[in-house]
This record gives sequence, structure tokens and C-alpha cells, in this order.
Amino acid sequence: MSSLRRFLLVSLLSALMLVNFIAALHGYRASMAEAENLFDQKLKAMALQLSSVPLRTTNNAPAPDDENMVFQLFNADGKLVWHSVHAPDQYIAANEGFSENNFNGYRWRTLSYFNFVNGHRIMIAERVDLRYRLAESVILESIIPVVVVLPVAGLLIWLIIGRGLKSLAILARILRGKAADDLSAVDVGQAPNELMPVIESVNSMLRRLAASFERERRFSADAAHELRTPISAIKIHLHNLRDEYGQDNESLLSLERDVDRLAHLVEQMLLLHRTTPDHYPAKFERISLAALAREVIAERYQDFVSKDQIIELLGNDGEVDGDRFAIGILLQNLLTNASKYTQRGGAIQVKIEAFENRVRLVVVDNGPGISADVKERVFERFYRVGGDRHSSGVSGCGLGLSIAEHIAELHSASISMATGDNGCGLAVTVDFPTTLIALKASGNLALEQFGEKR
Repeated sequence: MSSLRRFLLVSLLSALMLVNFIAALHGYRASMAEAENLFDQKLKAMALQLSSVPLRTTNNAPAPDDENMVFQLFNADGKLVWHSVHAPDQYIAANEGFSENNFNGYRWRTLSYFNFVNGHRIMIAERVDLRYRLAESVILESIIPVVVVLPVAGLLIWLIIGRGLKSLAILARILRGKAADDLSAVDVGQAPNELMPVIESVNSMLRRLAASFERERRFSADAAHELRTPISAIKIHLHNLRDEYGQDNESLLSLERDVDRLAHLVEQMLLLHRTTPDHYPAKFERISLAALAREVIAERYQDFVSKDQIIELLGNDGEVDGDRFAIGILLQNLLTNASKYTQRGGAIQVKIEAFENRVRLVVVDNGPGISADVKERVFERFYRVGGDRHSSGVSGCGLGLSIAEHIAELHSASISMATGDNGCGLAVTVDFPTTLIALKASGNLALEQFGEKR
């Protein structure tokens, strides 16, 4: 059923037509019976008049007729003494009273009437087909308006159904107009009783979703915040232990790497939660991607130097509307991934290309790259190619690209992966719209919201 209104219209019109047909059929049969009775009464009245007409016993001139009705008059001796022009010489009625007989090539309704006063017998007949034609024309005149009015009834039903479904349309419009993060209850106003269960079910679902999202938000934020304190305490203890056991103690070095990994995971979890497009309080401004890329490269330059990697920035300014901090995080994650998984002495390029309606940011490396079958999965949270035993031996938590995808979505941008230059390495491409048609909700990015990470 593609349309409720169409279903109701067809159903109601079908029911209306069926009821009208049954009523018309019943009316037709009743009207035909009544018309038959009236025609018979007319024949009987004419027979009474003809039987009382004084006639000579012989040589009465035939009476004119219209071929639709004929008569015969017999005297007391049973001799035909008068008849209409088209009446046959033989009896036109086989039985006393009303009957139907065939002559002159037609079916006739006949009446044989005997006048006991003067002994005359009148036989009068009327063509059956003409009687039915006349009766049907009268009846159809009353039925045709019922059929003709059906389109008008259909239009009225369509408008009435539309009026009845108005509350449903209002509900659909309210739901379509809700923002992704708006889980407030729906209010349709004076909704009909039949729609109230639907509205109550929708509101109940929205309440459950809001509670679920709030629990997830609090858990992610609280867990990350609560983990920061013991991690900081562990780092202090590790520092003290290095003084006691020496800087080259293998166990302490391994423990320090694990603590750093845990701290990185906590910070990434906080960023993943805070960069969710539905909750991020973005502050959009005009940004030069090239200038911002230079800043991020300068901040992370020591990482490239430590692995003897070459980092290049190619392209023009590439101005976009965006949140400076969020795009900075995106660049940091893409460059960090490129540096992590590119071999020592490798090369990394940051390309910025401006087109008519978009600005393209590409981060390319000449590392091992990733296979085509996992390029979509790398954006999943906590997913790492090869798991914790990645061939590069580099630790990670599998959240960097998920955060990058969140930031791209926040800016109505698309993010994709492909093989790097010369068929090796990895190229991550982010296409930003030159100007956002509808700027995101503005908000102030307080430094304390993001702690030390900012």
C-alpha cells in the first residue's frame, strides 16, 4: 500500500459505487414493476372505453394506429366488427386477461377483456420492446446523475481524507525538521485520538534514545576524565622508579610505553566523543588550509625528524569555512598516521588543491599502504589493520581515522582512501566545500573543554 489516502479513496469510492449499484438495481426492478403495472392499467382503461363504443354490426372502417398499439373488437356472436389498421385478422390474445403473444414480427403485451353488458370482447396489444424502452429511459434519467456525481464525490472524499490526515502530515513535517541532536518530545497540538498512540510511541522512543545517548556521553567523558588522574600518578611513580632502577631498565621502559599508549587512548577517546558532529560546539571561520597545515607540520616536525622522514607541503592557500581547532586535529591525526606507518627515511606530502566549489586536502605517504578490502573498515572505532600485532610494530588505538571522519562530517566534507603515488603507499583525500551553505551552530571553544590537548 503506497498511499494511505489513495487506499482510502479507492476503498470508499468502491464501497459507494457498490451501494449505489445495489440501490440502483433494486430501484430499477421496483420501477420496472411499477411501470409495467401502469402500462397494464392504461391498456385496461382503453379496453373499457373501446368496449363501450356503439358500433354497427358490419362494415366499420378500420381505426388508424401508430403500429405500437393495436386492438380488435368482437361482437356478441364472436365476429370481428372493428379493429385498428395494423391489427391482424386472427386473435391477437390467446388467453383471457393479460398475456404476451407474438405477431407482426414483435412481442406484444395483450389484454383480452369481455364486456358483460353488451357482450363485446376487446383485444388490445402494446409492443413490449417499446414499453421497456420508455420505462428504461425514465429510470436511467434518475440513475445517470448518481453515476455522474461519483467524480465529485471522489474529489470531496479526497479533500476530507486530506483534512483527516493533516495531523499525520504535521507529525511527519515535525520529525523531518528535527535536528540530529534534537530528541525533545513531539507536540502536534490538537491531534486526533487515533494518532495519539503513534505520537506517544514516538515520544517514548525519543526519551529512550536521549537517555541512551546521555548515558554513553557521560560514560565516555567520565571514564576518560577519571583515567587521566591515575595515569598522571603512574607517570610520577615511573619517574621516581627511573631514579632508583636507572634509565635503561627494560621493564620500566616497557611499562612507560604502555602508560603512554594508555594516555594516548584516553585522549583519543575524549576527542572522539567531543568531535561527534551532533555535539561538537563548532565555531566556523574562514581558514587557510595551507597556513594551518604549516602550523601542524611545525608542531609535529620532531616526529618526522626522529625517523629521517621528508615532509612536503604543496599547493595554494585553499580557503574554507571551518573550525580551526577541529581541522587542526584532523591534520594532526592524518600526519601522525602517515609518520607512524611510513618506514624510516620515507616521504610524506601534504597537497592542497583549490577547485571551483571545493578544496581538496591530500596526505600521501610512500609506506606499505593498506589493502583494498579494509579501506572502509579503517574508519571504524578501535579497528586497526592487523590488530595490535600490526606489521609496523607501532602502537595505536584505532581511533585516529574515526575522529578524522567525524571532523569531515562536521564540515560537510568527504574523506576517502586510495593508493599513493606510483602505486605504493596511502593517499587520504578530504574534499571540503568552498563555502558551507548553512553554517553549523556557533559556539565558543573554551580551552578547558579540551584540556591540555588544545
